Amino acid sequence: MRFIVVDDKISARTQFVNTMYKKHTVSTRRREGEKMNDNGDRSICPLRYITDILGGKWKMPIICILADQKPKRYSTIKRRLRDITNMMLAHSLRELEADGMVTRVQYNEIPPRVEYSLTERGVSAVPVLTAAAEWAVHELGDRARCEECRSSL
Repeated sequence: MRFIVVDDKISARTQFVNTMYKKHTVSTRRREGEKMNDNGDRSICPLRYITDILGGKWKMPIICILADQKPKRYSTIKRRLRDITNMMLAHSLRELEADGMVTRVQYNEIPPRVEYSLTERGVSAVPVLTAAAEWAVHELGDRARCEECRSSL
């Protein structure tokens, strides 16, 4: 999803299009493990829901990089992840944005500047990642070291 920002304000047309896109994305995206129960309600396995949003090789490290609450540019995220391709980083950021975990802000400057930061929903996932990291440190002992995102988790 792309926001066109003019003088730090989103145009009304762009805002409308983005709102419609968000509604379409949220309402039509089927979650892994989603099932219809007898009442016609959709039920989702909580663990599959977590892996759907945070799963994959790069999403958790991206959230860890953005966890310090400072907006980061695309190039900064790419530099800290080292081995990620441009295509995979763009795809992961788009998915995190569609899930409401990351905010993308585009500034109308030359050269164009785009910054990413965590939303409130993204910030709420940081304690979960911290707990998982603490468990991994306990399991790995002296071998525990974050090479990909070099975060403080």
